[in-house]
Amino acid sequence: MWEFRRNPQDLEAEEQAELEELFRKLPRLRTLYALRVRFQQIFDTAADRKKALRALLGLFLDMLKDFPEMDSFIRTFEHWQDEILNYFEARQTSAPVEGINNKARVILKRAYGLKSAQSLWTRLVLDLNRAQEAVVWTIGQVQEMVAGFRILFAPACT
Repeated sequence: MWEFRRNPQDLEAEEQAELEELFRKLPRLRTLYALRVRFQQIFDTAADRKKALRALLGLFLDMLKDFPEMDSFIRTFEHWQDEILNYFEARQTSAPVEGINNKARVILKRAYGLKSAQSLWTRLVLDLNRAQEAVVWTIGQVQEMVAGFRILFAPACT
């Protein structure tokens, strides 16, 4: 699966052979892989939202021809089209914020039974400190960004 997710040009000969073996066993996967690579290339190379939309629509037509079951993926794109295409204006995503939101949800699940909002806040700060290298923000900046978490999560604490 790792070989399937990486860029084709980044694969070693052994990894490429493993991928080819996978394609031999699951021929439709080769087509899906080609679509995935095209999708990534659009996001890496489209100069603006208009060109990106044109390229994505072409990709979606090809996708539906070979994989009609992907129609829900395309409907999701249609629903969030403006927001997704905004990426092509500044090449920025909300990935760091989404990552922190996901981390907070995981902490809430792990912290079942915590008795206070302060305990939850402490757990969140500790976990975010470990993620500092990935987020590339100081803990002070992260604390400012998530200052509202206490208010949001206080009702969830028992």
